[in-house]
This record gives sequence, structure tokens and C-alpha cells, in this order.
Amino acid sequence: MTTPKYEPLILHAHSTGPNPYKVAIVLSALKLPYTIKLWEFGDGPTGVKGPNFLQICENGRVPALEDPNTDVVSWESGAVIHHLLRVYDKPNKLGPRGKTLGSEPTEQDHVDFNKWEFFLVSSLGPMMGQVNWYRHYNPTKNEDALARYEAQAYRTFDVLEGQLGKSGGQSVLPGGFSAVDAHFYPWVNQYTYAELKLDRYPRIQKWLEVSGQMPAVKEAYEKVRTGEKA
Repeated sequence: MTTPKYEPLILHAHSTGPNPYKVAIVLSALKLPYTIKLWEFGDGPTGVKGPNFLQICENGRVPALEDPNTDVVSWESGAVIHHLLRVYDKPNKLGPRGKTLGSEPTEQDHVDFNKWEFFLVSSLGPMMGQVNWYRHYNPTKNEDALARYEAQAYRTFDVLEGQLGKSGGQSVLPGGFSAVDAHFYPWVNQYTYAELKLDRYPRIQKWLEVSGQMPAVKEAYEKVRTGEKA
């Protein structure tokens, strides 16, 4: 079978936040050609709140993706990843899977995929973001707020630890690495920056180690780190 020839997709990113890495991991796992354009914070010509980037993403946040093969522009990591799965993952390597090899995913399989994806974007990710904000960026120390968000981050870790038990710590959904793992990995991998501990979470530790050794994850982090400045 001939491999399709695709024009490189353009991932708009910055190197400090987790969300662009999610998309880069999926692009690498699907073996798609892509380039990285790194933007700065602020409203200058190369800033995400500046007029140039706002033409790509009205919300002024990365990631955003320009796909010259479909002329589709997408932003919000979930929407970007779903675009990639619909267009480029026809063999369903990273999407919802059936319970047995080669079987069609059921409605429950689709719901399981979506509910863990949305758990990340609505719960674990925002709680980690708030921990980082109150620990590193809030101009006035607020220990009560920090303690609250630490507790909530650990609560989401409790939930993830339980779910990983279904795969022996190999993947968030049973059956191997999927786009759901791509969603979770960059956020959970920030636990050291957030100054959180994983002593009570051996499955999360194992999953981070397994996922972090995947070629697609390694390539994604290197490509974002060395991306071209906007």
C-alpha cells in the first residue's frame, strides 16, 4: 500500500505549556509531517494576543493547527486532536477501540474515550494549572488557594490511579496508548514543576515512564523544544 504524501501541517505552540505537546504527540504517533511555529506571550507581532496570531486563533491561545491538506484551521487541543483522528487515523490507531482486537468500538467505547478526555480538560488539567499559578505566578501569596488546588489535583490523581489499574499502568484506556494518553501525559508530567509528589501513585509513575519512552512522545517534545520562532 502506498503511503499518502501529505504537506506538512503547522502546529502553533509555545514551549512552556502542556497543551501544544498533546497535539505534537498525536501528530508524531500518526507519523504525519509537521512543523512547529513558536509564539510568545503578549500582544506584540509575535505574541498570541497580537493581530497576527488572532487571525489564526480568535481566543489567542495555543495550540492551533493549520492543515494545508484539508484547508482546515483548528484550535483548542480537543478539537485539533479530533480533526487529526477523523482525517488521518483511518486505521484507528489512537481513537476509541473495541474490547477485542479488530472489533468495532461500541457506543460505550466511544463514551469511555470521551469521558476520560473531558475529565482531563475539565478537571485534572485545570487543577494542575491552578496549582502552578498559585505556586509560581500569583503576585500575592495565597496559601489557602494553593492548598485547595493541591487537594483537587491529588483528587484527580486518585481517579487516574484507579483507572490505570485496568491496564496495569500501561495506558489510560485498556488496549494500549491512545489519544487519551496524549491528552494526559503533558499535564501529569508537570507534577515536578507543580511540586506535587507521586509517592501514593505507583501506577501513574509506571504510566509516565512507559509513555515517556515512546518514540512519538520523545519526538514531539524535541520538535516543540526546537521549533521555529514566529
